[in-house]
Amino acid sequence: MAEQTLPKITVVGAGAVGGLFGARLARGHADVSVIARGATLQALQARGWVLEQSGQRQAAPVRAVADAAQLGVQDIVLLAVKAHSLTDILPLVRPLLGPRTLIVPAVNGVPWWFTAPDSGQPMKSIDPEGAIAAAIPAHQVLGAVVYPACSRPEPGVTRHHSGSRVVIGEPGAADGSPVTARLSSFVALLERAGFDAQATTSIRTEVWRKLLGNACFNPVSLLTGSATDLLIDDAGIYRLFSAMMSEVLAVGASLGIQPGIAVPERIALTRKLGHVKTSMLQDAEAGRPVELDAILGAVTELGQRRGVATPALDAVYALARMRARTFGLLKE
Repeated sequence: MAEQTLPKITVVGAGAVGGLFGARLARGHADVSVIARGATLQALQARGWVLEQSGQRQAAPVRAVADAAQLGVQDIVLLAVKAHSLTDILPLVRPLLGPRTLIVPAVNGVPWWFTAPDSGQPMKSIDPEGAIAAAIPAHQVLGAVVYPACSRPEPGVTRHHSGSRVVIGEPGAADGSPVTARLSSFVALLERAGFDAQATTSIRTEVWRKLLGNACFNPVSLLTGSATDLLIDDAGIYRLFSAMMSEVLAVGASLGIQPGIAVPERIALTRKLGHVKTSMLQDAEAGRPVELDAILGAVTELGQRRGVATPALDAVYALARMRARTFGLLKE
């Protein structure tokens, strides 16, 4: 019997999330390559992709290169970069794409393919010039919402803290429509690699469900430097979170999106996690640009497009944006 050919997957972005996907998939589930540079490239070439989880450290072999042209057309391209870096990595993506290449953006916030249904205009907060939409064929994209918590303690190393849930869906699918063959196949691949992967026919709703927390906890943590438990336990900030989440839900409702969770329930879910620093606060403390526009700016922009007032979100966005700009954390 002929040996089954493994799918060719390239991960663009060798950070924590890219490492979690790359290292797990490289353990006999896919032919994995990664585009990296500097110390990260050297570490990946020397020892493979190292994944720390459940008290163990394991390395998986990957093909690490600086030049995407060395890899050729791929079956799957996983974009695991910060939202504000998507435009920068487009030259790396183009050589990897063929007419049947599946593109999976594992990014935070509102992705570029998520636009108001009554507008063909690109989102100024995400893809102001339309460069991402022009470079990446929409019909080759699978949407992804990634929930695992992980970090990168050193180049080429991902530390998995908790969670394995990943939700994947066709961006243009109607609620209740059949799951496509390519979606089913990709979800099955992730399951074999150890993820709690789920297919959905309502990926926009899943994006909004995660955004309901991120759009509130992330920017307020940036402003205050506080972990989520301290924020939630403060009565004044709890009221602010309630107002912000109500506005996020209102914008979603104007788009036909109902996440199916009440505000107190959503806040309680994060409180149960304990003393947690948001990804935005971690980036700020490390001096890295923050994903403010994709996580919060996009919600306020969609509210403006739909005629939904978002005064609490607008105020927090303005303050957080000024703080990020002041400390050199805003990519403009």
